[in-house]
Amino acid sequence: MTKNAITWIREDFRIEHNPALAYATQNHENVVALYIYNKADFDNKREAQKWWLCKSLEVFQLELLKYKINLQILEGDELEVFSKIKKKDDVSIYWNKIYEPDVIAKGKKIRDVFIKNEIEFKYFKGNILNEFQEVTKNDGTPFKVFTPFWRNAEQKFLGLPPSKNYIVKKKSKPFSLFKNSIEPTKILPKKNWYKKFESYWNVSENDSKKILNNLIANKIKDYGTARDYPSIEGTSKLSPYIKHGQIHVNTIWNKCKEMKSKGIGYRKYINELGWREFSHSLINYFPEFLKGNYRKEFDKFPWVKNEKFLKAWKSGMTGYPIVDAGMRELYETGWMHNRIRMVVGSFLVKHLRINWTEGEKHFRNCLLDFNKANNVAQWQWVAGCGADAAPYFRIFNPILQGEKFDKDGVYVKKWIPELSKVPKKFIHKPWEMETKYQEAIKTIIGKNYPKPIVVHEEARAAALKAFQSLKN
Repeated sequence: MTKNAITWIREDFRIEHNPALAYATQNHENVVALYIYNKADFDNKREAQKWWLCKSLEVFQLELLKYKINLQILEGDELEVFSKIKKKDDVSIYWNKIYEPDVIAKGKKIRDVFIKNEIEFKYFKGNILNEFQEVTKNDGTPFKVFTPFWRNAEQKFLGLPPSKNYIVKKKSKPFSLFKNSIEPTKILPKKNWYKKFESYWNVSENDSKKILNNLIANKIKDYGTARDYPSIEGTSKLSPYIKHGQIHVNTIWNKCKEMKSKGIGYRKYINELGWREFSHSLINYFPEFLKGNYRKEFDKFPWVKNEKFLKAWKSGMTGYPIVDAGMRELYETGWMHNRIRMVVGSFLVKHLRINWTEGEKHFRNCLLDFNKANNVAQWQWVAGCGADAAPYFRIFNPILQGEKFDKDGVYVKKWIPELSKVPKKFIHKPWEMETKYQEAIKTIIGKNYPKPIVVHEEARAAALKAFQSLKN
């Protein structure tokens, strides 16, 4: 066994339940953690996540130093970086898996390089409950419907032996292996719009545990209903931490299992973990999912190209308050409430009939919790073109959704201050206020806040007609 080891850090900024890091520290004298920043994966694609990544690196560097481990950051392509490591460097390399087809494909090329260069390596299970290939029907084919998938996946996971207690061993001294290591701040977006994220998020493994403990202690009992109301802190908000690996889903599962009383809230939350597992299964068994419509009949769908409407949607200026509040929350915080994600998604693909890929691209760029599997699966679910998707003819009425889930307009008024004086009777349809009343509260629709860019009834009828054309 070699004297030195590299732990390749990607989406695993944690000490607890980090098998690659634990193995390296237990079996080698010197250990260095390595993050490779590939600009091509982020520039103009995942701008918001550059901020989270920078913070993750800063915090994890300090945390690893407690274990006398250096975290070095190199900029470049992973394959090129690893191709420069030779047998004479006396180093072994370890990493935890990521379950995305393109990442897996690049991983195979990297493994080929290691074999050619006679480099010892080992990889471990990633941030997942089950390896996707382990959950199939009895005939070995993949599931296409969530409920039977998750029923099978839960049983499969419960049947696994208890996970090892991955202990990271403190080293005798910090060790560096690479030159040209960059600072985390070099990763930050050029524009400083991300700075507002600072007031909404604390990025660390320790904070993820605090959020999990708060979920179990104060939220999960009512999670089944509270998660639908955007003005209530009813969701876990763990998604960005899961994405970047500040916390492992195994840790979440075990904490939830400790609950003495498990009601509907527990079941609803555990199912959310199930949807994440299902999405990863889908993109690996059906990689075409990532490139276009899973249901190929939607390739003929008459999508509308309208830059003006797309811009209004992105900037939260559609004239429908619940939609606009969601889009503004996204831009301000890097996150959006799950119920509202469905509402704004439905509005884009059904009211505006703009291709779901435009929404997927915008979310990818703005969401701190962007996850390729989840994002594509959720957008195709809303558009009706995915696996086990909502039917296209299920069209959310943005007025009724607002009145049902934000009855008093608390959420809308938080993100759309220009509507702060509008009474709750009109908060989700402010255009219905009489002109004299608009003038009295100094909220002129069409001036202080836009008129609806489409009429709901007309847009719904046009969407249904477009959907009907697929059957002709």
